[in-house]
Amino acid sequence: MINADTVLKHLRLTEKSNKLSSNYGQYTFDVFSSATKYTVREAIEQTFKVSVTRVNIINRKGKPKKSRRGQPITTSDSKRAIVTLKQGDKIELS
Repeated sequence: MINADTVLKHLRLTEKSNKLSSNYGQYTFDVFSSATKYTVREAIEQTFKVSVTRVNIINRKGKPKKSRRGQPITTSDSKRAIVTLKQGDKIELS
């Protein structure tokens, strides 16, 4: 049994993700860096009681920036999961 709190951070709500969810049944989540496709699938199915068809994972590297003092810094890395649900399933946002 997988604890969803150790896998999922939150659901991303952007214009692109809203378009994917309404047209294709795909939802975008921010996940922890240790998450795998299998753990994301299990966490989504347990949390939202839906059937997951496919999981795609995106690793995003942090971008180099400059601080206010002019010193070079890097923003943090992030990991996202795009989850495709079985046709007819939805995740209700309430």
